[in-house]
Amino acid sequence: MSQAAVPLPSPLTGDQGALLSRFAADADGSALLWASGYLAGAARALAPTALAAATAPVIAPTPATVLYGSQTGNARRAAEALHAQLQDAGLPARLLRADAYPLRELGNETLLYLVISTQGEGDPPDDAIGFAEFLHGKRAPRLAQLKYAVLGLGDSSYADFCGIARKLDARLAELGAARVQALGEADLDIDTVAAPWREAALGHARELLKPTPAAHLATVTPLRPHAAPTWSQERPFLAELLANQPLSGREFKGTGFRRYAAPDKDVRHLELSLEGSGLSYEPGDALGIRHRNPDALVDTVLAATRLDGDSVVEHDGESLPLSRWLAERRELTRLARPVLAALAERANARELAQLLEPGNSALAALLGDHQLVDALRRWPADWDAATLVAALRPQVRRLYSIASSRKRVGDEAHLTLDVLRYHAHGSDHLGAASGFLAALEEGAELPVYIEPNERFRVPADASRDIIMVGPGTGVAPFRGFVQERAETGASGRNWLFFGARHFNTGFLYQTEWQDALRKGELHCLELAFSRDQVGSPHRDVRALARDSHQKIYVQQRLREQGRDVFDWLQNGAHLYVCGAIDMGKDVHAALLEIVSAHNGGDADAAADYLAGLQREGRYARDVY
Repeated sequence: MSQAAVPLPSPLTGDQGALLSRFAADADGSALLWASGYLAGAARALAPTALAAATAPVIAPTPATVLYGSQTGNARRAAEALHAQLQDAGLPARLLRADAYPLRELGNETLLYLVISTQGEGDPPDDAIGFAEFLHGKRAPRLAQLKYAVLGLGDSSYADFCGIARKLDARLAELGAARVQALGEADLDIDTVAAPWREAALGHARELLKPTPAAHLATVTPLRPHAAPTWSQERPFLAELLANQPLSGREFKGTGFRRYAAPDKDVRHLELSLEGSGLSYEPGDALGIRHRNPDALVDTVLAATRLDGDSVVEHDGESLPLSRWLAERRELTRLARPVLAALAERANARELAQLLEPGNSALAALLGDHQLVDALRRWPADWDAATLVAALRPQVRRLYSIASSRKRVGDEAHLTLDVLRYHAHGSDHLGAASGFLAALEEGAELPVYIEPNERFRVPADASRDIIMVGPGTGVAPFRGFVQERAETGASGRNWLFFGARHFNTGFLYQTEWQDALRKGELHCLELAFSRDQVGSPHRDVRALARDSHQKIYVQQRLREQGRDVFDWLQNGAHLYVCGAIDMGKDVHAALLEIVSAHNGGDADAAADYLAGLQREGRYARDVY
């Protein structure tokens, strides 16, 4: 039998308690936090003598700053975990996203924990670009009083693993700061490195930040505790697949009736039911998918290693058949340095060992065009099942930009999926997650969760214009943006730049964009079909190259419309870019040219202009 709760003694009168209860019931989290600080300050003001007499004056330590830069949310979660540990230990600390950090305060910091992910090949995430540029610039202050530690999150399938974390760690030391613990470099199994790094950080913080004596601390009990998300990456929701429809078309082949060539790409539109989950999202957020590696992919790995899929492997306290480890727990497509290191050792492969030597630029090419099975075939080795499971990385969760607005589709989330299929190294290859999703039939269930992207949102001011650049499946979030703006009656204009290889096969959501133009939900549409050249019987005149050899991409369309693009930005428009990393770099270069050409011709001023837009939240990128 449970024991009845004992009410805590309270100095409040009945009316005061009732007023406080009504306030707590109606207020949101930010209001409650503000009120707690306000009331604590008021209490100190009322009784300064009593507080001073309690003990000798104690100077409160300067709070530690936990600063994070995150592209997909992993670094944010790691920083939040550290911040929670510091608070639970009674240590003063604040948590800030890098683009919200007041750079003028860096010179006065005494303890800084930086948690940052690496984007692409050694670049910072978008929300940390400004911080990284400031730290490496001439205005960065000397930091002799600062103690710091850096935790980098990365993906060892990239050659410059945790590259930005290494650069910032070295730069802080160069500016005179004292490193209190070694740089942490976490791969996709983040907590293997992040958890002990946080424990070490907590230990140093206990030494550097002595908790204020209890007489000077107000213990705040949350009036309404924050509810943890019901569904998460660790505990995903089983969503029903409502539709799995092909989006890409096919070219005509010859003059025969309904004769088509094979499609050069397989792009799907997926609709998932979130009914009953309580999950909510905003346009710009992503849907995380826990996939199962396709059987064909598992079979190729088993064949290359000559192992029995039924053999049972015990690893990390879990016992499963090898085939299940490969299908559900291990990454089978993206190569990484630790896997290659294990392969080089077992195969006694000197060539591979040389590729793994620091500074060997050829490693990036290998990581870019080899799947796991290609490496296993190229450097045959004797494996046992347990060693293979231990060598392979944990399966990587995939994130897909949500292509819908809940205001239009209700309890659904739509995705735009490019199914990866290609032939290389003498065999056909299939994407793990995209192959899994493409094979699902309507009615199937798959584990999902929401990954918020707070930097990639439609403007809060609905009168602002927006410019969207999204070639290929990068157009997905902008379908949601246009739906959201239409459903909310936003008065700002919407301008979309879209590109693909071919008009016939790659014009995703063509009829929807045409309908949106007709209804006034989309105001401008610029198209670039890079492989449609002069002479094509199915060409869009505005999207053709000026000669038969030139390929036209969205960045060329931006340059052509440069005057209007700059005018829109000058008048407060928000700019969004979504798609491949290389495309994002090309678009950024085009924007620098546009701003420079229409703003005095100063390249440095153009870079500052775009950096200013990013700081204001008016230039956002979702690149991958």
